Amino acid sequence: MKPFLKWAGNKYRIVEQIKKTLPSGGRLIEPFVGAGAVFLNTHYEKYLLADLNADLIFLYSFLKKEGASFIQDCKLFFSSENNNEKKFYEIRDLFNTTEDSRLKSLLFVYLNKHGFNGLCRYNAAGKFNVPWGKYKKPYFPEKEMQSFYYHAKNALFGCADFEKIMHSACVGDVIYCDPPYVPLSETAHFTNYTAHVFGVEQQLKLASLAEALQNKGISVVISNHDTDFTRKIYAKAEILQFQVRRFISCDGNNRVRVPELLALF
Repeated sequence: MKPFLKWAGNKYRIVEQIKKTLPSGGRLIEPFVGAGAVFLNTHYEKYLLADLNADLIFLYSFLKKEGASFIQDCKLFFSSENNNEKKFYEIRDLFNTTEDSRLKSLLFVYLNKHGFNGLCRYNAAGKFNVPWGKYKKPYFPEKEMQSFYYHAKNALFGCADFEKIMHSACVGDVIYCDPPYVPLSETAHFTNYTAHVFGVEQQLKLASLAEALQNKGISVVISNHDTDFTRKIYAKAEILQFQVRRFISCDGNNRVRVPELLALF
């Protein structure tokens, strides 16, 4: 089941590998839910899905609450009249200024499909600043949104940092973490899709918390790049290593294989 949002680091292509690593349990907790590929392709009894991106969580909450009516209102923005540079920036400005959380959620879907490469990026002031994508006819993900709505009936959504969400776990829960990845090189940058930075200190906190929960009998699985740094901080975990094809630069034909891992605590 594909996510309805474009998302950097979307796990849809490797979700089967992740599913093989996830233990059984009564509830799956995702502190970095992103596009929700793992949620959409697993079948736990309950879910706690969280992210620091409030716009994302508002969108999921409205979709869960309203279903078809929300989807149809989203669809209204997908028209030829709205698919031009001038209109895109007008809608982006509206998104950045409105205090109507429902309207903002509708616009989030439009921006996700009309913005460059489906990026979700904010400036230091917390304003969405992705440029126009110049697509001929952006795809409206009606079926994918419907699937998300049906699957979300047993899900709770929250906007909170990973520490708060993980501390709420109980024995019987399973936690899957997909944090912004460690850079593959010293010149690369940490992914930053909220106004917050997820750097070395946060990576260390996440690994330490996963180890502490492991000692309490709570399973934690973490995705990340396979580097000397991640191997060191995940030393107490079982490691599954694999290669993932990634786009580099803006050239859709320019792909490389990069090493990733799943760490099971």
